[in-house]
Amino acid sequence: MLLKTKRKSKKSKHKHSEKITALSKKEVAAQKRKISEKRNELVQAIAISCLVTVALSIPLLFVAGPKIAIAGGAAAAILLLSYKYPRQALWTFLIYLPFSGTITYAIGGGNAAFQLAKDAFYIPALIALIQSCKKKQLPLFIPKQMLSTFSILLMMAMLTLIFVNGDMQLNPMKGEKPILQGILGLKVLIGYIPLIGCTYYLLRTKKDLVFFSRMHIVLAIVCCLLGLIQYLLLQSGKCAGTRGMIGNDLYKATLQARCFVGGSLVFSPEVKFIRLPGTFVAPWQWAWFLISNAFLTFASAFCDPSFWWRVIGLFGMALVFANAVISGQRAALVLVPVATAILLVLTGQLVNLKRFIPIGAGLAILLFVGAAINPGIIEQQRESFVNRWNAAPPQQFLFNQFEQSHNFIIDRPLGRGVGRATNSTRIFGATQLIETFQPKLIYELGYPGMIAFQIMVLHLAFLTFRAYRSVKDKSLRSYGASFWVFVGFITINPQYYPLDVDPVSVYYWVLAGAILKLPKIDKQVQDEKPQELESNDLQVHQQLKEKKIIASAPI
Repeated sequence: MLLKTKRKSKKSKHKHSEKITALSKKEVAAQKRKISEKRNELVQAIAISCLVTVALSIPLLFVAGPKIAIAGGAAAAILLLSYKYPRQALWTFLIYLPFSGTITYAIGGGNAAFQLAKDAFYIPALIALIQSCKKKQLPLFIPKQMLSTFSILLMMAMLTLIFVNGDMQLNPMKGEKPILQGILGLKVLIGYIPLIGCTYYLLRTKKDLVFFSRMHIVLAIVCCLLGLIQYLLLQSGKCAGTRGMIGNDLYKATLQARCFVGGSLVFSPEVKFIRLPGTFVAPWQWAWFLISNAFLTFASAFCDPSFWWRVIGLFGMALVFANAVISGQRAALVLVPVATAILLVLTGQLVNLKRFIPIGAGLAILLFVGAAINPGIIEQQRESFVNRWNAAPPQQFLFNQFEQSHNFIIDRPLGRGVGRATNSTRIFGATQLIETFQPKLIYELGYPGMIAFQIMVLHLAFLTFRAYRSVKDKSLRSYGASFWVFVGFITINPQYYPLDVDPVSVYYWVLAGAILKLPKIDKQVQDEKPQELESNDLQVHQQLKEKKIIASAPI
């Protein structure tokens, strides 16, 4: 009897293996057909893009010159390919972002069009995503709960655009275009909010999330190494910086002092004043890139499933800290270590503090070597911070900014116009310099618009908090906590205006989208936990499930 049972089980296993083999052969054949079809589609897309590029570049060559001709042709090709391959376009968008300043000046010669080049990846990909969501009947606006607060903000902004910018357009100052300034200002204010949905659909599985995190740690390491090289070239004298200039020029960032990567910088060691741009256009953008990567590198260092990637994450943290010290940016110098300390507490990673011991020792050696090469650097940064604090304490500075904006709009309840305090809109009209975000919103949209925006981002912070707290998987929950601390910090941040400029204007909405996707990814992880199936069956089951998830995604 026992012998018969064994024979039956062997036969059933044999039949099962035959089914799997047959299924595998069919799947392999189907995969080969799909790969062939995709290859043909790619060749066609590239051929069409090349034809369009040539057709557009030749007329531009005679009308506007070679640089504009090349840029115009390349832009047309990128737009077409980004629409055809939205997923790849969004990854490219995120990769291009930290190098945009370097490309703008190294290749584009400072042309403003190159500063908007990243949108050539983003906008066509967004259009393709919207069309795909409609076709597959998936929600377009993520998260749906935020639609009400977003609608209120949009209504207030449109009222200002129509009645304030529109009124100015009827009798504009010489050379000004208030409506165009308002449209561009509106794009800066809300144009990247759809990145929440883009990221939500971009991250389909845990593999995508891990790739997302690892990609950013690689970007952070590359950019920080370039930043270190920039500093060493300036320190050694191979780049002059702003040495030898007179008066206020010693304290002004200028493109003439550009060195190796990035844009405008200040390097005046004779007056102990340094402001480096790293790979970005301006020093303040580099500072906020470093602050953002204090959170992103922390996520990799403590949450990545691979030991070696966690080590790479810790190395990235050390590089971010080193660049915060040498960049000359007070915000980075203070907020990078503070952000790390807050993350250790709020994400519960204090129990893993022993991971910091090797990197802490390495960082101490790095700082010791840096201090030996340039003994005054740490003291310079400390003096700069203390002097700035004494000259304009943050709380007093913020109060003065609110008071200034209040005085500007006493007789203007809807503000003085969308984009009128946004630096990037100055090509269409004069802009008012306001150095903090909420006062800037008051100036542009009045109190109703500022309150509407603040309520919307607070609502988003609450929704993302609720999303990550619902996650059961420990590593996913740690990712969510690291990302959420960044979202929460930027939501309540009263200093400067990071939501107006790269890279925070992108990272804020991207990380919110990643957090909102975590519950879905967590459900996938829970479903993939060992079941009462044989190993072969389980592997096939997981592969089929992953294929279904990928097939059902809009991009």
